[in-house]
Amino acid sequence: MTLKEPVPVAPGTATGTKAEPPHRSTAWPEARAAAVRAGTTARAGRAPRRLPLGQALGHTLAEPLLALTDLPSFDTSAMDGWAVAGPGPWTVRTESPVLAGHAPAAALDDGEAVRIATGAPVPPRTSAVIRSEHSRTERAGTAGLVLHALHEVAPGQDIRPRGQECRSGDELLPAGTAVTPAVLGLAAAAGYDELPVPPRPRVEVLVLGDELLTAGLPHEGLIRDALGPMLGPWLAALGAEVLATRRVGDDAEELYAAVTDSAADLVVTTGGTAAGPVDHLHRVLDKAGATLLVDGVKVRPGHPMLLAALGGRRHLVGLPGNPLAAVSGLLTLAEPLLTALAGTPLSRGRAPVQEEVHGHPHDTRLVPVVRRNGQLVPLRYNGPAMLRGIAVADGMAVVPPGGARPGQELDVLDLPWPPASGALPAQGACFT
Repeated sequence: MTLKEPVPVAPGTATGTKAEPPHRSTAWPEARAAAVRAGTTARAGRAPRRLPLGQALGHTLAEPLLALTDLPSFDTSAMDGWAVAGPGPWTVRTESPVLAGHAPAAALDDGEAVRIATGAPVPPRTSAVIRSEHSRTERAGTAGLVLHALHEVAPGQDIRPRGQECRSGDELLPAGTAVTPAVLGLAAAAGYDELPVPPRPRVEVLVLGDELLTAGLPHEGLIRDALGPMLGPWLAALGAEVLATRRVGDDAEELYAAVTDSAADLVVTTGGTAAGPVDHLHRVLDKAGATLLVDGVKVRPGHPMLLAALGGRRHLVGLPGNPLAAVSGLLTLAEPLLTALAGTPLSRGRAPVQEEVHGHPHDTRLVPVVRRNGQLVPLRYNGPAMLRGIAVADGMAVVPPGGARPGQELDVLDLPWPPASGALPAQGACFT
């Protein structure tokens, strides 16, 4: 198999020659926006799947949640007490209390009362419910048991009228809402057994390189693969279904087969994005008929990352081979694409930085940080090949070209797991 010669591409979408470094990198905010557009386009036409309520936690709603019934679906008692009709005192009917889950009692006549439990359907013509603690009863000869109110009784008090919370057909929640335990409870109350959710994006990770070891200590020019163990769980934490993490050697034909044979919605590769002697990714994408949407990003670390459309709503994100540079590419391109594909919003906070952060003259910098007393504290180990900083970080601060002064507010790209601040080395060994 021979890779074909490079072909001209549309201006601004890729480099003119695939094997050369990018001539025109994309600004970091524009690259993120391009990834969101790619995910949004790919989401169109993807049919939602319906999951039982017990399996829907952590997904998002693919459609608005509409009430399937009035809530409540009948007039109910809000308290344990007495259902009464008309002005008091009231004669207590000699019958069993009205209980939740049972048919309503016969209609009340003015001057009548019946015992009622919370959640029970109020009898027809009930004018109010009197709480047990706000009433007293007495025997009154042939009249039997008589009920007296200890406080003024307002019409409709302690009755939850039908449709008080919503009417059938009302929109309870918009599409894109995260399914939390409270959402599950609301859906159940509104009559749902299943919820429509977007299908999880399918992702395959291709770890490129002959120099990578999967076990043991580095030796004789070989290094441990740090990205294989990291990327799959990271992508799964973002809500993706990770089909596989595969090793691919420095061979163009093997890479071409792996990319074109993949059944994933998103293929994530590591390394091979630059112009070295074994960097085959650009030529492989050209042969595969891919369209480069982003070819290089003005960000440090990680500027040689790329985003390509493979056709059929499939995409590829090429990450640099250095570990922290790969994290930068994941946050810049893969996460926005996946969240848009799943219909969820991007998670991003904002906070002031505690101290000056040096910046690149022209490019955005992504720097691992922790939050302390409402401020961002940069971490020392932030080189392209270093993971020691990100391993204890709360997120990555977005430092604009030129750097940031103390107190300046910066965007923060949150990580998809709880903050690790409690695990910081003693005496702040990771801090700048």
